Amino acid sequence: MTTSPTAAPAGVPFGAHRIGADEPVYVIGEIGLNHNGDVEIAKQLIDVAAEAGAQAVKFQKRTPDISTPLAQRDQIRQTPWGEMTYLEYRYRVEFNREQYLEVGAHATARGLDWFASPWDVPSVEFLEELDVVGHKVASASVTDLELLSALAATGKPVILSTGMSTLEQIDVAVETLGTERLILLHATSTYPLPPEEANLRTITTLQERYGVPVGYSGHERGLQISVAAVALGAVAVERHITLDRTMWGSDQASSLEPTGLKNLVRDIRIVEQAMGDGVKRVFPGELAPLSRLRRVGA
Repeated sequence: MTTSPTAAPAGVPFGAHRIGADEPVYVIGEIGLNHNGDVEIAKQLIDVAAEAGAQAVKFQKRTPDISTPLAQRDQIRQTPWGEMTYLEYRYRVEFNREQYLEVGAHATARGLDWFASPWDVPSVEFLEELDVVGHKVASASVTDLELLSALAATGKPVILSTGMSTLEQIDVAVETLGTERLILLHATSTYPLPPEEANLRTITTLQERYGVPVGYSGHERGLQISVAAVALGAVAVERHITLDRTMWGSDQASSLEPTGLKNLVRDIRIVEQAMGDGVKRVFPGELAPLSRLRRVGA
């Protein structure tokens, strides 16, 4: 793939914000399926994101008959609602149109952008009918060119996670989506993510290769890796959020609880301030120590 990268790609309009190098880091609270099919839990998680100072919340939208792998459909799963097949479980945790309208209105009322990761083409059409601000491609969907083509056709900005993917696969995905309204997220799809697999320097690799804004989607425990990603230039940070990590669900254990998300946003904003502009100067706060401690002048 031939690309024409820029050192500092311009920000991409996304909802009420812009995502880019000269913009505040765009913090996404990934609700995903951590609502367990309950609108009230989803609203509580939206409140958590708003009170922490995030800019957006994200869900996942599937058409279970299409997106559920054939080999898993009839597998029996133990759930809080009893024993059911995996396909039945997928339907159990999916929101319908009215439920999405309700949680979307709540997010908007709390000042948050909201959107979702569609896992199939009908889900793209479903979300477009709700007029979401943009779309997110899950790492598992990087090679689903039919889905990517449908997303490109919407004309909406797209955030593409790059976990479990080679550069060659990402090349094809980027070519399919185009770069005009694209944000990439570096990700490693290990749950939970061990530090040795974070590979944060890939943020720079993606920036240089594609010339688009690059953020970070984290599945680690704790905050340090996400904060380090910001120091390395990540323009957006996405983390799963939960009310309680002991709740039932596959993503709960690697999610941030309310205090964790609040602390993450706090630390991101501190790092943003600390990065500066790279111009070496004597700051006002140094003048008193300078006059008191420097014995030999210039």
